[in-house]
Amino acid sequence: MKKIINSIIIYTVLAALFLTGCGSAPKNSDGRLKVLTSTTFLADITQNIAGDRISVDSLLPVGADPHAYQAAPSDVAKIAESNLLILNGVEYEHFIEPLLENAGGERIIIEATAGLEPHPVEEHAEGAAPADGHDHEAGDPHMWLDPNLVVSYVENIRDGLIQIDVEGTQIYKVNADAYIAQLKELNQWIIEQVNAIPAERRLLVTNHEAVGYFAERYGFEVVGAVIPSLSTDAGTSAKELAALIEVIKTSGAPAIFLGEVENPDLANQIAAETDVRVVDNLHLESLTVGSPAATYIDMMKHNVNQIVDALK
Repeated sequence: MKKIINSIIIYTVLAALFLTGCGSAPKNSDGRLKVLTSTTFLADITQNIAGDRISVDSLLPVGADPHAYQAAPSDVAKIAESNLLILNGVEYEHFIEPLLENAGGERIIIEATAGLEPHPVEEHAEGAAPADGHDHEAGDPHMWLDPNLVVSYVENIRDGLIQIDVEGTQIYKVNADAYIAQLKELNQWIIEQVNAIPAERRLLVTNHEAVGYFAERYGFEVVGAVIPSLSTDAGTSAKELAALIEVIKTSGAPAIFLGEVENPDLANQIAAETDVRVVDNLHLESLTVGSPAATYIDMMKHNVNQIVDALK
């Protein structure tokens, strides 16, 4: 994956020089440039910056788990037809490697997390089941769960749009500034909601390790995870399950939080032994068609409401 990303960076620089010299990239049949993002929440963020000037689509459909996604042949065509491909980065899109190898066409590829420093991968107890290659050696990719870090996403995406469409520079700058203002409002709203939770109850147990940035920003303690991995496509040893049950009992953590696409079986088993609540309707990695997570901001508000209701 690193070798491919390095090739992407070289190609991106060359493509950027070419496109800057030409003034803009080739347009699609509807007259608009086409941007493809890896996930639905990136598509929404991008659309807010692009406005009506650019067509934005997500490679992954609504409700897909990026950690377990099986690429379809049609995905290669989607990439080939795009002018700009936006990835989260930090090795989040493991499924993208064979697609990039097979897609033709010309496009710029950017990573929304460029310039951000990811949390390092934590070592876990001996005997943990492997993550089938989804080990995220580059660090924790779940930066979008802190809207303050999404400000950098917006700036990187804005600059990518400008690379493929210099004529739209002012539009993208104005839209990006407006969306950053919304992200700052979201951050303040989250702080106000979290303040309703007593400090001693700000304890998070999740299905997999996805909420590190969120917890760090808003003063939560991550007690543990059912799957001690940054990927849902990993496994859990009996020793780790026993340790989690014990830490839940001793910490007093009142709930286990799962994303809607995650398998609840182990969480339900742990809940039965610890008498805690399972909240299984968070939307951590995908938007929804309509409520409750039709946009990135809606997604964050829904998750915060679920967490606050379970802990306060």
